[in-house]
Amino acid sequence: MIDILSAAWPYSGIRAFTTRNGGGLSAGPYGSLNLATHVDDRVQDVMANRARLKEAQRLPNNPCWLRQVHSATVVDAAHPYPEPPTADGSFTISPGVVCAVLTADCLPIVLADRSARVVAVLHGGWRGLVGGIIEAGIRALPTPPRTLVAWLGPAIGPAHYEVGPEVRAAFDKEAHMAFVALRTGKYRADLYALARWRLRAAGITEIYGGGLDTFHDESLYSFRREPVCGRMATVAWIV
Repeated sequence: MIDILSAAWPYSGIRAFTTRNGGGLSAGPYGSLNLATHVDDRVQDVMANRARLKEAQRLPNNPCWLRQVHSATVVDAAHPYPEPPTADGSFTISPGVVCAVLTADCLPIVLADRSARVVAVLHGGWRGLVGGIIEAGIRALPTPPRTLVAWLGPAIGPAHYEVGPEVRAAFDKEAHMAFVALRTGKYRADLYALARWRLRAAGITEIYGGGLDTFHDESLYSFRREPVCGRMATVAWIV
């Protein structure tokens, strides 16, 4: 059985959720609902998992899968790409077009407007947040930021996310409240707080989700917990 974490927001016109790691066919460290083709899992198992996801959750179309590289590139999910485009986010204004990103500690971010006319899904690792993935997602949508809301899917929590001083230095001083210094010279970083800071700075104040920890929750994939692992999908579409 495929289990999901649904977006907890009051907007029924947008369907958004993140998969957990059960209910698929992948074996070994990828068990069992790995949805990524780039982690050395058996391709036939990944394709079967994607088919199961589509059927179980009644996706209106196959998701627009991406080749993610921690960039700030956001593409139109409705375009008929012959291969997954190199990007870290997609958007659509068309009902039934499914946006998706893959994660295993990084933060998936869903943007939508209150009238359910637009939606975007973004891959928010620290590099993407610094590079402007949130701002790029907002620019891609044909609606003012004040009309948008955000949902933050599951990511690694600050209790388990240690980073070096170069990561703290990459963010503006206003964001340093999201870092806690350790005696080792490293920092604990709060991806959720960093994303909320960037969202609010961009004009989005209605923010849902956050607070989960992929490292702690074994029903979610975590690269920090298990460096060889599968990937979850966060998908969203206009109903």
